[in-house]
Amino acid sequence: MKLYHAPGSCSQAVCIVLQEAGVLADIVKVDARKHLLEDGASYYDLNELGYVPLLELDDGTFLREGPVIAQYLADLRPDSGLAPVFGTMERYRLLEWLNFLTSEIHKGFIPLLYAVAAGKYVDTARPKLEGRFKWINQQLEEKPYLMGQNFTIVDAYLFALTGWGKATWMTSVYNANIDFSSLRHLQAWYERVRDRPAVQHVLSAEGLMNN
Repeated sequence: MKLYHAPGSCSQAVCIVLQEAGVLADIVKVDARKHLLEDGASYYDLNELGYVPLLELDDGTFLREGPVIAQYLADLRPDSGLAPVFGTMERYRLLEWLNFLTSEIHKGFIPLLYAVAAGKYVDTARPKLEGRFKWINQQLEEKPYLMGQNFTIVDAYLFALTGWGKATWMTSVYNANIDFSSLRHLQAWYERVRDRPAVQHVLSAEGLMNN
């Protein structure tokens, strides 16, 4: 398998899932701004949508969308506990979180990442996004991970997205900084996830250990 990945992007979550699940895949870096591969080839030739992640399976077929790829990888290693089995209420809770993170957090960052184009809408988008993070903080009050006692793919996804609001490189280039100072449960969760060996491996590979 090959994972097409841009360091610091949402595809970081899939890299974490790969490490947590112990699934081997070649990581192919993509220049997210220029839409080029390291050899200079156009990424659009592989994915006409132009964004990451993209998983190329051994049979040559492709799988898009981070939450779907993460579930696919987790299901390859069911003993990893990264995703509850299909048909259980726990699996639907996982899907509930994935949809929330996609629509409310991931897309919530878009106006901040394109602040010039978004204009005054940033003044509306930032408080809304901060409100969503406050709600997540409340959900983490009495449990170590989003789904309870066990780390799952939703933690990997949220970790990558939360990093956008914390990373110094991100906030210096974009207007993406979020005030997490009062969200102590979220902060504790972030450090707990960051300390996991799989996450440390991914951050080191991306050169983001200081963020």
